[in-house]
Amino acid sequence: MPQHLMNLRHVPDDEADEIRALFEAHGVVWYETPPSRWGISMGGFWVHDDEEAARARALLEAYHRQRQETQRQTYEDLLARGESGGVWFMLRRHPVRTLVACLAILVMMGLSLLPFIRIG
Repeated sequence: MPQHLMNLRHVPDDEADEIRALFEAHGVVWYETPPSRWGISMGGFWVHDDEEAARARALLEAYHRQRQETQRQTYEDLLARGESGGVWFMLRRHPVRTLVACLAILVMMGLSLLPFIRIG
């Protein structure tokens, strides 16, 4: 019976490529279903065998631990160099774009809440 290993929705292309290479390097017999264009079906990596699924899950777990560490280190390096940050960083670096985005959020919130707010 097919075993679903990982959902591909919202997975960056570089991560999916690294996982494909990981499976190929370790001889995992797998197949892939792509996510739908509209986000209805999730797509993912699959295997047919239970033993293969256990081996692939162990590889995925080790890969994700390592990726989390490298991504966290990359983010901390960007913070230390002053190349990344939160809202205040974006406001200082790109004031017009940030203010337009905030204004757009407020307009969307206002339009969404308008039917529930009694005016007058």
